[in-house]
Amino acid sequence: GSLEKEILAEYGGVCAEGLAESAIKNAEILEQLGFNDIVLSLKASDVKMNNEAYRIVDRKSDYPLHIGVTEAGTVNSGIIKSSIGIGALLLDGIGDTVRVSLSDSPVEEVYAAKKILRAAGIDKNYCEIVSCPTCSRCKYDLIGIVREMQDYVKDIRIPMKIAVMGCVVNG
Repeated sequence: GSLEKEILAEYGGVCAEGLAESAIKNAEILEQLGFNDIVLSLKASDVKMNNEAYRIVDRKSDYPLHIGVTEAGTVNSGIIKSSIGIGALLLDGIGDTVRVSLSDSPVEEVYAAKKILRAAGIDKNYCEIVSCPTCSRCKYDLIGIVREMQDYVKDIRIPMKIAVMGCVVNG
């Protein structure tokens, strides 16, 4: 949610320290009221601020963290922002649940989250396709083959890697 007026005044606006302080303060209020099933979410649309806020809370508390970058944007820009923001935290062992927020179908959000979990090495039960970039040495429809292969292996749920190489130098 939004930051409290006193925190905004103390820090002179929205910042990582203020987000962290607010989250911890509100969790402590819940605990005082006897509620202990707490997961903190500090999502901001600024990737760097978002990352710093989660790191502060991770250092200062033991609460589980629901990580994500809020209002990340459309599929193209939002996936990039989310991948950087969520991925950096996951690679450092920070985060217990993940939410990708895109201005698109919730289905796209789920696909993006899966891809981020896979790239961070958390989900290993899938078939990964690695492929060359195209260059002048490539003498066939590499992009078409990769797309066809992705569709063919999309339901495989075992760790496997397939390499699609574009030329004799790499293949």
